[in-house]
Amino acid sequence: MTAPNRNALWGRALVDELVAAGVDSVVVSPGSRSTPLTMAAVRHDDLRVFSQLDERSAAYFALGRARRTGSVAPLICTSGTAAANYHPAVMEASEGRVPLLALTADRPPELRDSGANQTADQEKLYGDAVRFYKDLPEPAPNDRALRSLRTTVGRAVATAEGADPGPVHLNVPFEKPLEPTRVPGDVPADLDPVAEAGRDGPYVDVTPGSPEPGDDGLRTLANELGATDRGLIVAGPADPPGIDAESVTALSHATGFPIVADPLSNVRYGGHTRVAPVIGAYDAYLSADVAGEGDAGDGESDGGGGVGDGPATGWTDPEVVLRLGASPTSKNLRKYLAGTGADQYQVDPAGRWREAEFAATDLVVAEPSRLCARLSRLVGGGGGDPDWRAQWEEADRVAREIHGREREATGSEGGDALPDSSGPVGFHEGDALRAVADALPDPATLFVSNSMPVRDLDRFVGPTTASVTALGNRGVSGIDGIVSSALGAGSATTDHLTLVVGDLALYHDANGLLAIDRCDVDATVVLINNDGGGIFHALPVESFEPEFTESFKTPHGVEFEPLADLHGLAYARIDARPEAVGDPVDAAAELEAACARARDADGSHLIEVRTDAESSHRTRERLAAAVEAAVHGDGPD
Repeated sequence: MTAPNRNALWGRALVDELVAAGVDSVVVSPGSRSTPLTMAAVRHDDLRVFSQLDERSAAYFALGRARRTGSVAPLICTSGTAAANYHPAVMEASEGRVPLLALTADRPPELRDSGANQTADQEKLYGDAVRFYKDLPEPAPNDRALRSLRTTVGRAVATAEGADPGPVHLNVPFEKPLEPTRVPGDVPADLDPVAEAGRDGPYVDVTPGSPEPGDDGLRTLANELGATDRGLIVAGPADPPGIDAESVTALSHATGFPIVADPLSNVRYGGHTRVAPVIGAYDAYLSADVAGEGDAGDGESDGGGGVGDGPATGWTDPEVVLRLGASPTSKNLRKYLAGTGADQYQVDPAGRWREAEFAATDLVVAEPSRLCARLSRLVGGGGGDPDWRAQWEEADRVAREIHGREREATGSEGGDALPDSSGPVGFHEGDALRAVADALPDPATLFVSNSMPVRDLDRFVGPTTASVTALGNRGVSGIDGIVSSALGAGSATTDHLTLVVGDLALYHDANGLLAIDRCDVDATVVLINNDGGGIFHALPVESFEPEFTESFKTPHGVEFEPLADLHGLAYARIDARPEAVGDPVDAAAELEAACARARDADGSHLIEVRTDAESSHRTRERLAAAVEAAVHGDGPD
């Protein structure tokens, strides 16, 4: 059936090609200029439409969904500031390599630079952050224009999901009428059927490819790995849809190398950890000072205390490091690797540089999972030095034991002193991440906020056989859009969704909670409320008052229970602050029980954990000192 006008024809052709390219959902925000796109999306039987009132939340929702699936969920918005509100998520998608497609409606070209209402310069609005940009022509009801439109849409989706995934921007101008009202004679009756209705399948099939070294380069790398006694596989945060843990495990078995696995790598959690030497507590016992003679960096800790001021005793460094994924969350690990002097092979499918210490010696352009699988079949040699593996496994065991000992002491009257530490143990925010992890079902999706939650997950939550997909926005590591990203991820799976978020991040994206009802997503939201920016306690500015409290930590005093009431979330509060009234309680056990109740109940939940940022940070420092003494010095076993 012929479309009622050229705008309706254009919108229908564009949306048809999205679906033909494999798109199964779009995220739409209300607006007039985007009416042809919105109407076409809503009327398409094979498309799920998520409606988001706020464009910034919409963009992060789409980003979170794509981070979970590896497939794009296009965005549709009206003109003006609506499109500008996509920009933070576009930046995150670019640096985090998450597929994103922004379809921004625009005024017709003749109204640009005219003072016309709600008209702004939307050409190349996101600058170099996008992988591909095109200002589409105005809708034209002719064969060539429609073929061009369909081809462009296919290219846009393929680019967003390609070897270097990321954001793509199509600016789509429309003049009135915007609604599908009939305009006699606007659409010719003799349009080419293929141009008008498309082909059976995509108008242009795109065959993706995976870059990899040639046979000679692959054998050279395999020979070096096979001849190395002391090697490491470092799995950093994964690009969607993740690093295949089985391929990494196969390479670990072939080489004998331990796997140092970031919590966002897709490698720290899962059944493979039963048989693979997956290392997870490294942030507690590594720093630049541990490497060599301790002169390769400043030893600054990432979120709570370094592991010492002098060289390690009896610790041996790697000779070769194979690095997969993005730069690790742990600064201690990054500084340690930079100080080892090892040959470091940075693997990147897009051939881009992702190693900010500039210590890597080789850039391998390859898809990490496929590379690991191929190398595992080619590597020869004796399987590495067993004493070398034992060093890492023992260090991890010792760190977990000390963290566990601290956990057991939490809640006792006044707390117990850590070995070789300077004070009593109390609840700290790392306990909250452990409690949340212990209560997760199998399988589960866990989304963690930036600042302290992701760092505490890294340091205090070790490998587990449970199927946990841990996600976070580590591209540009902002605290904006965390709630929306998590709910977007939850919309893409039937797994239970748990979000761990700080108070500032929740406050920043509180309107993202609308997606719980509007987009039918259930979640358990664990709020770590330390009344301000707790991460700043890890910086030297902490010692400068009143500037620190007034301009960095910025206490706000916001009560979050009304927010739960506003959005229909069941609410629970756990007060884990040292000054809490009454006898000390085992707040970690209370939190774990609250998460378990939320897990087993219907609907969404907000569990607020009141903490003290300074005391948590001091406990992290004491734990770091205890682990240092045990792993690298003369401390306890």
